[in-house]
Amino acid sequence: MSQKNEHTAIERVRTARHPERPYTMDLLNTIFTDFVEVHGDRRYSDDPAMICGFARLGEHEVCVVGQQKGRDTKERQHRNFAMPKPEGYRKALRVMRLAEKFGRPIISFIDTPGAYPGIDAEERGQAEAIAFNLREMASFRVPIIVVVLGEGGSGGALAIGIGDRILMMENAVYSVISPEGCAAILWKDAGKADLAAEALKLTASNLNTFSLIDDVIPEPETWEVTYDNSSDSQEAFEHISESLKKALLSNLKELKTKTGDQLVHERFQKFRAMGKWALS
Repeated sequence: MSQKNEHTAIERVRTARHPERPYTMDLLNTIFTDFVEVHGDRRYSDDPAMICGFARLGEHEVCVVGQQKGRDTKERQHRNFAMPKPEGYRKALRVMRLAEKFGRPIISFIDTPGAYPGIDAEERGQAEAIAFNLREMASFRVPIIVVVLGEGGSGGALAIGIGDRILMMENAVYSVISPEGCAAILWKDAGKADLAAEALKLTASNLNTFSLIDDVIPEPETWEVTYDNSSDSQEAFEHISESLKKALLSNLKELKTKTGDQLVHERFQKFRAMGKWALS
């Protein structure tokens, strides 16, 4: 998939953060049917930053997990700006375990600046919850497809990001740290975020080149620049939804031909190969 190379990395970051981009719930209402949400981690509470449940994608019954941002100030506060707490990751794990029990493929939507860093989250085991999810997702014997919708921030994204196929929206970003955070560490100046964004190689094009993702879902140019309620914007959203649905169905069809042992083995090899370097 060719990329629109005239956009710089920091422009991709700004587009990925745009408040009118499609969120998890938008796609649940568009490309899925019969969605039933599941609440709570059965240990502490429910986390509105993480949406979990079961739905139908075409003829397939699937599990869906994903981070959810808010459209206005009230909803953003309610969703904690899509920064899950430990109970959010444990809720996702609880639902994914149910999916494995009943043989349902898992579809995960990533869209978070990162896991919530508050002291209450740390007290309840934020790092442990993320690490536990990584281990458990690696061992699930059902197909897992991950989609990076907007921001994919650090361990907060990776905690629901272990999959057999990793898809990424054209204007999404996926990185170990935000450009501002990176710039503050390297240059003691968050204003140099544009330099950090280029150095981090966080765009879909970059990650596809490094074979860290499997496919890029194209976005129409009109969607990148308007983000309004015009007919062009609505048409662009419908185009994105249809492209994503086709990609999900295609990958799902292929993955469902594999046994549980094959899925686990290939998933393990996929992530073991990341970061390998060889001298030419």
